[in-house]
Parts: sequence; structure tokens; C-alpha cells
Amino acid sequence: MYTAKETRYEKMQYNRCGASGLLLPAVSLGLWHNFGSNGSFDNMTDMCRTAFDYGITHFDLANNYGPVPGSAEENFGRILKKDLGVYRDELIISTKAGYDMWPGPYGNWGSKKYLTASLDQSLRRMGLDYVDIFYHHRPDPDTPLEETAGALDGIVRSGKALYVGISNYNKEQTMAIAALFKKMGTPFIINQRKYSMLVRDIEKDGLKDYAAKNGIGIITFCPLAQGLLTDRYLNGIPKDSRIRTDGRFLKEEAVDEKTLNKVRALSRIAEERRQSMAQMALAWILRDGDITSVLIGASRASQIVDNAGMLDNRSFSKEEWERIEQILAGDGS
Repeated sequence: MYTAKETRYEKMQYNRCGASGLLLPAVSLGLWHNFGSNGSFDNMTDMCRTAFDYGITHFDLANNYGPVPGSAEENFGRILKKDLGVYRDELIISTKAGYDMWPGPYGNWGSKKYLTASLDQSLRRMGLDYVDIFYHHRPDPDTPLEETAGALDGIVRSGKALYVGISNYNKEQTMAIAALFKKMGTPFIINQRKYSMLVRDIEKDGLKDYAAKNGIGIITFCPLAQGLLTDRYLNGIPKDSRIRTDGRFLKEEAVDEKTLNKVRALSRIAEERRQSMAQMALAWILRDGDITSVLIGASRASQIVDNAGMLDNRSFSKEEWERIEQILAGDGS
């Protein structure tokens, strides 16, 4: 029987999520990859145990995570029943709906019908009465925003979620739905967006600054740019990389010499800081306090341990900061 480490809260940093009362760990675990029907259940269990033992209390899912869609939630439900369920009050569990999930006109996007039905299915798969955060996974260009916001508000009032979030919404979309939530008194606390040293869209569209000034948390996914911001690609593309085995998310053309030269230059700074490249990339995201949590993915427990080690060195000197910005702004030469 699994018993969590008594030291699990000693090193993890917990950040307030926007203006809410909720604290999220600086590092959260995403179950986007490696928790589907094609993965090893023992490995999934080992990763979740390791995460919690290191103070990672937040586990992030979505209805379509797999493959097959729904299988990540089913497997996490098995892990809860077997191991982590006794610690439910110490866990933050989130899930999402917004992408294609089942046949017909009611299994996609942002209608009240879809969001309500999807969460009911997610709760059954995980064996839960409620989730801590329920997200709309992406903006819907056709459903009125008032309907989507109202559905999320109703879900909280039903007791099936404690807080609501949005994902993949830009600044203008966030401002629009935030205004609706404010009128309804909905506990809207967070936006989940892609962000890394190599993908800085939330800075360009102004979301990062807007969220910080308006009490909205931000949790970032793909903080390591699908593995590019690790030591894995320093010498080119490995034969067993995700590019070779699953090209849906990281394309070979993204790993060009310009990008690799930037990563190599960054890795030299990480080495001087006595960190792995991944640790420095995660610390960089949390550098100014605007980001609530970084959402990591993992294929084995040792990666979670390495990522959590980022907490030992989170600050940057002015010289390091300037060098990093110069590298990121350069042409990779």
C-alpha cells in the first residue's frame, strides 16, 4: 500500500492562483501524454506517486487525453482508487472540455449541453464527486460566450467543480469572458496557455500583464517546448524522439539549426548555474511571479524529480537575464 512521504511539502513552493484563496504548486503534473491506453499503468502510478511525494498536488487532465480519448481520466481514476484517493483533500484535480469527444453535434466546442455532459462523463471516469478546476479547453467561435460562461457558472453552483478556468483564450477573449464571470460572481481563477522560452505569445498579446494586474492566474503548458528545452536535442534528433514516433505535436522542421544553436547557448548558461537545461527553462517561466504554475509532462518518474529540482535555484542574476534575452532574440549564430 502506498504511503506518501512525510517530507512532501518541505521544498515545493505554492503560489496563490490569481486573487482566489487557492494555492497551486509551482510545478504541476499534466496527464496529456503517457497516461492513455497505450501506456504502462505501473509507470503511470509511479509518476503520480513520485509527483505527490515531491509536493506536486495538482494533476491536470482533459476529457480527450489519451489515446484513446477518456483513457487518461480512466487511468487516473484507477490510481486514485488504488493509491491517491485517501489524499483527495490534499489534491487539486482539474479537467477540461472543448475538443471533439464523441460523435454527433453535441460532443465538441462550448455549448451548455456539451460542457455539462462532458464533466459528468469525466467525473464517472475518475470516480469523483467534483473536480477542483473545470476548464473550457478552447474558445468556441459559434456558441455565444454568454452561454459558455453561464454553463461554467452553473457547473460550480451544482457542486461539480469548485473553480472554473479557460484554456487557449487570448487577452481579448479572456477580458470578455472575465467580465461575464464578474457579473455572475463565478470563481474564475485561471487561464492555461502555452508558454516557454521559445513560445512567448502571452507576452506579445498582453495576456501575461493583464492577468497579473487583474487577479487571474496563469498556468503554462509545453514549458519545455515538447522537449526542445532539454538536453535531448543538443546533438540533433534522437531516433526514439517524439518527432520520430509521434509527429503530431513536435514537427521535425521545428528543430532547425537556428533553434538548436539557441538551445545549445542556453544550455551553457544552465551548466554554469549547475542546473539541467529543463530546470533552467522552468525557473525562467516563474522568474517574475506572474505565472502561477508550470505544467510539466513526463514519461518517467526521474523526469519529475529533475523538474522539481528547479526549485533549488529559481533566481537569475542581471547578467544571466541579459544573456538569456540576447540569445532568445538572436538568430542562433
